[in-house]
Amino acid sequence: MKYRTLGRTGLLVSEIGMGCEGLVGKSKEMVQAFVDRMEAAGINCIDLYSPNPEFRSYLGEALRGRREKFVLQAHLCTVWKNGQYQRTREIGEVRAGFQDQLERLQTDHVEIGMIHYVDGMEDWESVCSGPVMAYARELKEKGHRPVQSQPRGCPGGGTYGACGCFDVQCQPLL
Repeated sequence: MKYRTLGRTGLLVSEIGMGCEGLVGKSKEMVQAFVDRMEAAGINCIDLYSPNPEFRSYLGEALRGRREKFVLQAHLCTVWKNGQYQRTREIGEVRAGFQDQLERLQTDHVEIGMIHYVDGMEDWESVCSGPVMAYARELKEKGHRPVQSQPRGCPGGGTYGACGCFDVQCQPLL
């Protein structure tokens, strides 16, 4: 496996990572098998888009005893509500969702915090000037690394990184 340094984080991540949405609804054994294969192949980066509590718990069990071998990217602003995923900017929900994630993953930290699904300049400005960004900064002070999510369909990508608080800038491919 080839590895690259991720932005300004200093983290070495595999060129291939695992997105977890496809594991939602799968058995604990299937999640364990995926993590086993990832480790065997040298894949170390896991994106935790889904706030599904069952999946998060299964992944936490699968990572037990080898958590330090993986780089976890958790999404801020995703919550599990009424049996389904929802995006939120309500800071109480954001905080509770992130804490639930840490508990279910059986860890006290994630390496990367993604501000989830910024959908346009108005949304970006609200995130930047509001409690979500304040929380991201708080997490960064505790060792989590916030990552900027580039708004879809918005011109001028450089403007989103102007606040200087991001170590990595992600941009959608589609």
